[in-house]
Amino acid sequence: MYAMERQQLIGRLLLDEGRVSVVDLARRFEVTTETVRRDLDQLERVGALRRVHGGAVTRDRDSMAEPTLAERSTRRSDAKAAIARRALEVVGDRFRGSLYLDAGTTTHAVAALLPERLIISGGQVEVVTHAMTLAHTLAGAADASLTVIGGRVRDATAAAVGAETVRAIERLRPDVAFLGTNGISAAFGLSTPDPEEAAVKTAIVHAARRVVVVADADKLGAELLVSFAPLDAIDVLVTDAAPDAELADALSDAEVEVWLA
Repeated sequence: MYAMERQQLIGRLLLDEGRVSVVDLARRFEVTTETVRRDLDQLERVGALRRVHGGAVTRDRDSMAEPTLAERSTRRSDAKAAIARRALEVVGDRFRGSLYLDAGTTTHAVAALLPERLIISGGQVEVVTHAMTLAHTLAGAADASLTVIGGRVRDATAAAVGAETVRAIERLRPDVAFLGTNGISAAFGLSTPDPEEAAVKTAIVHAARRVVVVADADKLGAELLVSFAPLDAIDVLVTDAAPDAELADALSDAEVEVWLA
C-alpha cells in the first residue's frame, strides 16, 4: 500500500472514530510504528489532524475547540436522545426530589424527555438549571417545578456563568445532577475549554449528592483546556459506546458506574 492510500484511510478512521493510535494503525496496516508516525506527521502538516501522545485526534478536538450551540444541537442527536433516556432511569418510580441540569445538548435531551419520564414514573421533581435553553424547554412542564439561576450568559452555551452563578450553586444540595462535559479521559478527568464554564461545573459536582455524566462517544478520551472534576467525583457515566481499555480501567478504579445507551 502506498503512503498516500494509507494516509487517506487514516483520515477516514479519524472521521469515524475521532482518534487513532500509532500501535493500532501499525497493526492494521502491517507496517512499523515509525512509518505510522511519519504518516501522522505528514497529515498534521497539512492540517488534517492533531498529534497527541500515542496517536492523533481530529482538529476539532483541540483543547480550546468549542462548536457553537447550533452546531452541537444537530450533531449525534439520536445518540444523545438514547443517552438521555438511559440516564433518566435514575429517576425511579414515584421519585420525589431535586434535579440539577447542567448546560449542554445532551443535558438538553434529558430535559426534553424528563416530562415523559415523570408521567411514566409518577414522580415530582424540583429542577434547577443555569441553562437558558433547558429552562425554556422545561417551563410549564407538569410535575416539575423550575428554578433558574442567573448570571452573565455565554453566547457559546446560552448558560449563565460567573461568580454570582457559582455562589448560587454552592448554596444548593440537589439529589441528582445531570452533568455535561466536553471531554473525559483517564489522566485528565472531565474537562471543558472555558474556565468560567469549568467553575460552574465544579460547583455542580461539589453540590450534588449524586453526579450523572451524560456524554456521547465523541467525548471519550478527549482532553480540553480546563479539568473541572476527577473521575472519582462522579457516580455514573452514561454514554453510547464502551470506553477504551485505559479509560474503562480508570473508571473502574474510580468506582464509576458505566451505563451504555
